[in-house]
Amino acid sequence: MPQPPVTRTDQTVPDEIARQIVLPEGHRDEDKLFAAYAWLRRNAPLSRVEVEGYDPVWLVSKHADIMEIERQPHIFTSGGGEQKGSHNPIFQNRAGDEFTKTLTGGSLRNLDTLAYLDPPEHTTIKAITNDWFRVANLKKWEVTIRELARSAIDKFLKPGVNEIDFVKDFSIYYPLHVIMSLLGVPEEDEPKMLALTQEFFGADDPDLVRDDVEALRPEAAAEHWANAVRAFYAYFDSIVKSRREHSVDDLANVIANARTEDDEFFAEAYTSSWFVVISTAGHDTASSTLASIIEALIENPDQLARAQQDPKTIGDLVNEGLRWASPAKHFARRATRDYEIRGVTIPEGERLMLLYQSANRDEDVFEDPTIFNMGRRPNKHIAFGYGPHMCIGQHLAKMELRIMLEELLPRLTSIQANGERRVVQTNFVGGLKNLPVRLELV
Repeated sequence: MPQPPVTRTDQTVPDEIARQIVLPEGHRDEDKLFAAYAWLRRNAPLSRVEVEGYDPVWLVSKHADIMEIERQPHIFTSGGGEQKGSHNPIFQNRAGDEFTKTLTGGSLRNLDTLAYLDPPEHTTIKAITNDWFRVANLKKWEVTIRELARSAIDKFLKPGVNEIDFVKDFSIYYPLHVIMSLLGVPEEDEPKMLALTQEFFGADDPDLVRDDVEALRPEAAAEHWANAVRAFYAYFDSIVKSRREHSVDDLANVIANARTEDDEFFAEAYTSSWFVVISTAGHDTASSTLASIIEALIENPDQLARAQQDPKTIGDLVNEGLRWASPAKHFARRATRDYEIRGVTIPEGERLMLLYQSANRDEDVFEDPTIFNMGRRPNKHIAFGYGPHMCIGQHLAKMELRIMLEELLPRLTSIQANGERRVVQTNFVGGLKNLPVRLELV
């Protein structure tokens, strides 16, 4: 049942709760993590915490509060507002922020992409690909994406019994192949793109760090991230040059040939950043969600049977999978003025960590939120964020997931867990790192 609304709390957040949520290593144990989220929602839904090595931050755990913040980018800035680059929308430790400043001459903006921008700059840069990501345009790619889904099943699975790690042996490849195909990246370069994506989002995970970055140093994650960004920039320089010389009907062409109001190409920093984000978030989050959906179906065989018997329900299955996985765990905002939420005043200059995973288990919005229910309606999840910063690629992600499940589930005769599942150590974007399964296909 929905809980009575909490309007104000003076409850001090226990250090173990704060550390569980703020520290990347706290996200390795999802049982403890989601218990910490639940504690916040019950006792201190909007609370200021201090974790050693990090700036003080307000943890925002409720669905309604995140929506209120997200719809007001002029009050809660992503990139620093008038002081561009003075705020990092990814909440990392102070050492990481200081390292970033050494690379940028004092700015915390190390990518000129949407997450780091505020309107009107955000509006201008988002417009570059707005039309391409609209549902009407994406429909023309459905046949291509379905062919890629069938190809992935045939390539990585075989009729009969398959004992595989569903993440490492399957789910990471299909969304990667889709987005790289739409970007015009040659298939032989996809392993490089996958490795860079894992470095980009896995900067806090000891299993994914580069050999030349010692994970124990506090600034290591930021250095790791920066190395991946530089490698992406270097790679996509040639893609931009190629599309400007020879126009092709793909997403890379749209980005490379976009022009400003003065009919000039956009600055290289904007163009390269677009490629970085699409070639990372464009597949990593879909891969995480696909694996989470399969895990949920293993645990709920009645819902697997339902999806197989009625393919029209697969769209609802995808929506619940997005709520359940919430692969984008947080973004950070900074208050540009004093602002009151839930009876609490957030002072100007304070940082806020928006906890999307918590919001998507909010008892005030979702009945029985800890239960996976593909028939959940309405399903007001905010796995793609909310407001101006809502993920531009959401319709593509939903299409990819729906098509894969439409192709895979009818061929699936049995599936069960077959070993230890593990998650990526990150407080930012991530999900399952391993999911050993035994599945049988016809």
